[in-house]
Amino acid sequence: MKKSQISSSVVFLLVLCLSFCNSWANLSSLVDVTPGTENFMSCIQPKSNNVTSFSQLIFTPVNASFIPIWQVAVQNTRFLKPSTPKPSIIVTPVDETLVQKALFCAKKHGYEIRIRSGGHDYEGLSYTADVPFVMLDFTNMRSIDVDVANRTAWVQPGAVLGELYYSISQKTDTLYFPAGVCPTVGVGGYMGGGGYGNLLRKYGTAADNVLDVRFMDVNGNILDRKSMGKDLFWAIRGGGASSFGIVLAWKLRLVPVPEKVTVFILNKTLEEGATKNFHKYQYVAPTIDRNLHIRTQVFAEYIGNTTKKTIRIMFEGIYQGTRDTLLPLLDEKFPELGVRREICEEIRSIQSTVVFWGLPSSTPIEILTNRSAIAKLNNKSKSDYVRTPIPIRGLRKIWRKLMQNDGSALLMINPFGGRMADYSESAIPYPHRAGVLLQILKTVNFNGQTSDTTPTSLKRIMWLRSLDELLTPYVSKNPREAYSNYNDLDLGVGSSNYEEASLWGERYWKRDNFQKLIRIKAKVDPNNFFRRPQSILFSNTSLYMRHHFLEKGSN
Repeated sequence: MKKSQISSSVVFLLVLCLSFCNSWANLSSLVDVTPGTENFMSCIQPKSNNVTSFSQLIFTPVNASFIPIWQVAVQNTRFLKPSTPKPSIIVTPVDETLVQKALFCAKKHGYEIRIRSGGHDYEGLSYTADVPFVMLDFTNMRSIDVDVANRTAWVQPGAVLGELYYSISQKTDTLYFPAGVCPTVGVGGYMGGGGYGNLLRKYGTAADNVLDVRFMDVNGNILDRKSMGKDLFWAIRGGGASSFGIVLAWKLRLVPVPEKVTVFILNKTLEEGATKNFHKYQYVAPTIDRNLHIRTQVFAEYIGNTTKKTIRIMFEGIYQGTRDTLLPLLDEKFPELGVRREICEEIRSIQSTVVFWGLPSSTPIEILTNRSAIAKLNNKSKSDYVRTPIPIRGLRKIWRKLMQNDGSALLMINPFGGRMADYSESAIPYPHRAGVLLQILKTVNFNGQTSDTTPTSLKRIMWLRSLDELLTPYVSKNPREAYSNYNDLDLGVGSSNYEEASLWGERYWKRDNFQKLIRIKAKVDPNNFFRRPQSILFSNTSLYMRHHFLEKGSN
């Protein structure tokens, strides 16, 4: 793998740090705080005299650059507030050796570890904690090595999806990677939760297309797919890799795409038949040709300058082929949608990512590598899976609920089916497979509010929870499924026994997968060092014995 490169923005922060800490001795003399911090800094200090460059990679709250480094990758701005608990130490490694040493010193001196790649963490768990913790920020480990001949790419965890897509596009227009449309999502955490995007109906989840890995276990051993064994390799692809160790790089399978894909965007309001269109969409979108993916976004909005509201549904399509093939397909399967030739645009796959992020196709693709150019989020979200089409009367209830919102709400809906139904729900921990028609992301934003705790913000959160309750009859049951990458602490954080943990664990992974994840966790991290709210864990002897018995009984 090519040596990791440090971005210009990070270099700026490092130079800024130098003005405050010219040597390791100066840095150590500034460290106040707790004896534990001093001990960690002494532990991680290199034996050589060349400590100046090393000190540019480790930061405590006394460094002027500590807060800028912490907040630069906080992608959900509702956590950018003084009350958010922050790390005791930030380590920004440039190589695996420093990762290994940070792990050793954190264990030795009683710190937990949080691992941040891109920072698209819906509950901020990768960079906040109520206990003393070391944050491993992988911003300096983001190299991408694309091998067109073998259709693979090695990607370090600090790279983001936009950088991955851009790197592929610089070598070929006929390969891509089946991942999400948000450019600033970090590769490290994304694969660990499964990962879906516009190619899921044709190629499955991102984690389905992981071929190998470089992985550091709790003892600092660096493993690959062969040396870690099939169980651990299974667990980290969709079961939350940070529960088991530290991913250092993913080897990805690149998938074939045409030189040009066809995209279209079409809006429908209630007055234009949106309800009937969406009702049929539930039957068509999951079963149509796997080359076609149609995402929908649902909003409530005012009609012109009146006080009357309507629902607008945005149908966003991407087809792996030309418009000459797409249009007859839609005319046959979904003529009511009314897609016309003039709204179809044939563009490169890399441009389609720009379009699905909400920008014109003419936007320079280099924006995908500019993390600061992509707008951050400011929201609270929940997820659901639909296995039975929602009837017209149910849709009308949902529309009425949306119209009661103050304009802060959005539903984003992706169809499943196709390749997703080819995998068993235990192929990897990600279980939402055959029978799933749609995935729904429900979100409210806090735009215009100073925090997520203002009266208006709290009202929005309560509205979201009431929408969640209203949807209960129309979404999956036993368990009601949720997507682990859209982590939601409303589901619970308890883990003192299986009954507590199952409230969230079985929703993310279903029972069999969740129990298997717990058994694997007990083997590879028996002291539960890698932990955070809603991580796979073993917290007491009775839970261990229960699943030890289950495992023995299954052999």
